[in-house]
Amino acid sequence: MVHVIRQVARPDRKLIESFTGIGAATVHEASGRKGSLDPKIKPLRTGMRVLGPVITVECHPKDNLMLHKALQIAEKGDVLVASTQGFPDAGYWGGLMAVSAMSKQLGGLVIDGCVRDSAEIVEMGFSVFCRGTCMRGTAKDTLGRVNHPLVIGDVLIHPGDLILGDEDGLVVVARAEIEAVLRASRERVSKEEKKSASLSQGVSSVELNKLDEVFRSLGLVEE
Repeated sequence: MVHVIRQVARPDRKLIESFTGIGAATVHEASGRKGSLDPKIKPLRTGMRVLGPVITVECHPKDNLMLHKALQIAEKGDVLVASTQGFPDAGYWGGLMAVSAMSKQLGGLVIDGCVRDSAEIVEMGFSVFCRGTCMRGTAKDTLGRVNHPLVIGDVLIHPGDLILGDEDGLVVVARAEIEAVLRASRERVSKEEKKSASLSQGVSSVELNKLDEVFRSLGLVEE
């Protein structure tokens, strides 16, 4: 069994950067409402954002050995996306690991678990999305896997997929679909700008979204 796959096909950097400024919710809708990670995985601080190619990490419960390996092989801009196999309550990531990640200019960490040294991480400006904070230490005894397909909740994630996260949540876009989702996201942004202009002129959201017929079909009664 190969535990670590070092070579990952990443999306073009310019293509990734084209998502800058587009919200995660917009990308989720443009994806056909696919790829949304559990909303309990939240940014460590308001305003944090991640955008980059995925490096997947499968940790053994309460063991962060494979996060260290992923940190060693990750490249500039990569976002580590880690599973704790349903055991979130430990500090899988801390300040020293964030220092290392910052030195390599990684794009951030998304973990289905907890971290510690949160104030230090926030101060240095490294983007972390996690389930919370926990001071409990972890072992470094058990092998897991790096850059194998990973499931978090009901979302299948492959290394090299795109992950985007902001205060609304996290969305994963399959590498083969990134260009199509970018086009759809831009179209959605354009449509929403036009809708915003109409709403600012006093048009109601019911009129704008043609909801009168929906209300009639549902038998809405007004006095």
